[in-house]
Amino acid sequence: MSREILLLVDVLAREKNVPRDIVFGALELALASATKKRVDDEADVRVVVDRESGDFETFRRWEVVPDDEFIHEAQHIALSDAQKQDPEIEVGDFLEEALEPIDFGRIGAQAAKQVILQRIRDAERDQILNDFLERKEPLVTGAIKRMERGSAIIEVGKIEAILPRDQMIPRENLRVGDRVKAYLLHVDRQVRGPQLILSRTAVEFIIRLFEMEVPEVDDGLLEIKAAARDPGLRAKIAVKSNDARIDPIGTCVGMRGMRVTAVTNELAGERVDIVLWSADPAQFVVAALAPAEVSSVVVDEEKHSMDIVVDEANLAVAIGRGGQNVRLASELTGWTINLMTEEESQTRFEAESAAVRVLFMEKLDVDEAVANTLIDEGFSSLEEVAYVPLHEMLEIEAFDEATVQELRERARNVLLTEAIVAEEQIGDVAEDMLALEGMDKPLAGKLAVNGIKTRDDLADLAIDELIEMTGIDAERAGRLITVARAHWFE
Repeated sequence: MSREILLLVDVLAREKNVPRDIVFGALELALASATKKRVDDEADVRVVVDRESGDFETFRRWEVVPDDEFIHEAQHIALSDAQKQDPEIEVGDFLEEALEPIDFGRIGAQAAKQVILQRIRDAERDQILNDFLERKEPLVTGAIKRMERGSAIIEVGKIEAILPRDQMIPRENLRVGDRVKAYLLHVDRQVRGPQLILSRTAVEFIIRLFEMEVPEVDDGLLEIKAAARDPGLRAKIAVKSNDARIDPIGTCVGMRGMRVTAVTNELAGERVDIVLWSADPAQFVVAALAPAEVSSVVVDEEKHSMDIVVDEANLAVAIGRGGQNVRLASELTGWTINLMTEEESQTRFEAESAAVRVLFMEKLDVDEAVANTLIDEGFSSLEEVAYVPLHEMLEIEAFDEATVQELRERARNVLLTEAIVAEEQIGDVAEDMLALEGMDKPLAGKLAVNGIKTRDDLADLAIDELIEMTGIDAERAGRLITVARAHWFE
């Protein structure tokens, strides 16, 4: 019996080219499965085969669980009962009982063989997959073997990969037998079919294609800093040179456009804009909006957005067909881009200045001339007047030191008073409103001052009303109101 087991293991290990331990493991599973059929299908059975002699032992085991926990009698045993047999046993340990080894010759031979062969097939599959992954190749090339429900099954060496329908470039017509390149999106070890999931729409795909076409990237002379895509239509990549002698855009384009054309052909004609990366966010955004020409830029660090002013002739180019150009530029740079004409910019500036002028005149108790001077010098909030470095305010020619000190003192007193009032008002704010996602105490205080103290009060507001009360941006206002209204639809 023992000799038969060793011979079986050696034969299968050689035939399938897998380690003997894998075959032993498969054999132990087969023996355990056969034993469970004789003892109890729900029992937890463990079989240990001696790797040298071929002898094996069989155990039935129960996991030790707390006395008050649900017990599955076939697999669990209560702690108090287990301690009667072993006083030192603890929750999570296993209590084992040796079983008489099953006669190997009486096992359903076919069933045992199937278990062993399946385990070996899985081991072979894992080994081939691991060998492939060890090569760390982000780009996969293979031939389409068959189509399944719109997805392409691609043969990559000895393994199969799947290119799902939603990861194909739109309007791309792939057929059986076509050779395609794709980006290795992820590996799914849980499925029985192809485990390599590929993509031709991922941003990383275009980056890897350029790395393959532009050897300067591998040499470290050039970097691809970011990319954004509208698959099959248009893409933007941002490049940076680490060598002053190299023109990053020209290097990526290649002689007579050969390099960028090779990428475009692989992407089914997708047009690629190559943008010069800059550490200056405003300069980077201006470059990303090309071919549109930008007149001016206003950066809002707090909202991580930029107001981009273009003339009427450039507005359509900056927006692009269906908003494509500005959307890709925003994705490439990571900044929210607000496009506007010079007229719209002026109107917006005047409206914002008027609101700030009223704020300064009312809160600081100053005349229009003083308020205008503060606005002209770039002040837009009481916090800036109160806490901007003293030497910066002293540089304002229209103000002497006494005026500066008085303005700072008034601003600080107003802010302190508002903070005290807000803190007092928060005590009346309902807990369900304070617990809303995106809500904080300063914001709740501002709302409470305006009589908004419950979740329903907030839900009844329009976005522009919330912005006017609190000064938060439209995106945050919209999210807060949506969250506040969620319980209405539950």
